Amino acid sequence: MTISTSDPNPSAAGQSSLEGSPLPPFHLAVPVHDIAAARAFYGELLGCPEGRSAATWVDFNFFGHQFVVHLNEKMSGHGIHYNEVDGHGVPVPHFGVVLTMERWTELAETLKGKDIKFEIAPYIRFAGEPGEQGTMFFFDPSGNAIEIKGFNNLGSLFAK
Repeated sequence: MTISTSDPNPSAAGQSSLEGSPLPPFHLAVPVHDIAAARAFYGELLGCPEGRSAATWVDFNFFGHQFVVHLNEKMSGHGIHYNEVDGHGVPVPHFGVVLTMERWTELAETLKGKDIKFEIAPYIRFAGEPGEQGTMFFFDPSGNAIEIKGFNNLGSLFAK
């Protein structure tokens, strides 16, 4: 099963509405040690459609957002720090996307079926509290940490 990252559903295409105004797509660029490995991970495993590219960079449609990987052949290891959140060591820095709970659940099941190594396996964080959310963390082949969140109500994204 491939999870569509260019879903016409407004929440999937970066057009979610928080307090009535559309969210513009973000742009994020990260270093990778191997362009082919990044294409396999983001394009094939996560199902992100590829946009423009050159020998040293690739644009991906990351759930409606412009995500670019740039080659850095000198990368070694990662400078990840861990912060405790809800009893788990959360890798910092990290990036990701917020999905509806339905799409998050679909993606979690798809990734489990592809034997991805989770840093934090999919679970419900802050259960029963404001801001309850599904979350999962994993690393790309270059050590970039990714968090995918799921909310039943995207309006509770910033709930206290």
